[in-house]
Amino acid sequence: MNAIETKNLTHRYRNGTKGEEAAVEEVSLTVAAGELLCVIGHTGSGKSTLVQHLNGLLKPTAGAVFVDGKDIWESKQAVREARFWVGLCFQYPEYQLFEETVEKDVAFGPKNMGLPAAEIQRRVTQSLGYVGLDDSYRPKSPFDLSGGEKRRAAIAGVMAMEPHVLVLDEPTAGLDPRGKAQILRMILRYRAETGRAVLLISHNMEETARLADRVLVLHHGRAAMLGTVREVFARGEELREMGLSIPSVTKVFLRLQALGLPVRGEVFTQEEAIEELRRVQAARLL
Repeated sequence: MNAIETKNLTHRYRNGTKGEEAAVEEVSLTVAAGELLCVIGHTGSGKSTLVQHLNGLLKPTAGAVFVDGKDIWESKQAVREARFWVGLCFQYPEYQLFEETVEKDVAFGPKNMGLPAAEIQRRVTQSLGYVGLDDSYRPKSPFDLSGGEKRRAAIAGVMAMEPHVLVLDEPTAGLDPRGKAQILRMILRYRAETGRAVLLISHNMEETARLADRVLVLHHGRAAMLGTVREVFARGEELREMGLSIPSVTKVFLRLQALGLPVRGEVFTQEEAIEELRRVQAARLL
């Protein structure tokens, strides 16, 4: 079953005026339950506009968004349900922190859902565990945390609402390598332990290759490609024409191939690179 679906989704800013501009144009997309979908595209390609439709922050100019098989704009109740079904974490979510303590901040969403106190506490504990913040962080002011810790605390607040689809807009933006690694481990842990779908916007091709089940490429608001990591990154020349790239490790192996070494060019992650080098070494020892 699909966790979320869009059909011919279109959004035009300043619709009906001389300055009308199509930010998203006829995008049809499904995200299966438990899937990790990465959305990539150059700046201005429509990525953030697209995901803001998924929980009703923006209303389509045309087309529809379906959550649990229901058009989210069929009623006010449907929009409300969509905002709990799809948890959206904006870029730099730490700017949304506002409570006195980390515990209160993470509990804010579940409280607005009208949940019992015991259930709120369970969700706070579980969500802080997903992001690697132990109980010692609960009484701390979120403003006393490091940049990476603030980011994780903010994401925990969205996770605490237990959305069926967790949407993360550039979750590693602006972080140092250690902070980025922590966020990526957090995403993988959350998905493994909950089985929930994750939709990730990223400019980082290495992250995309490592994490994604499928990749959506947006170009000028349209779905230019949609497929597995291998299917999308195998079209490197088309991606370059769109102002995008392929993973750095892929560039290295294509170069090695061009130099005459017997390696595959379609290597997209460090893990695949290690396996390929071992394969070549073993073949030469035979």
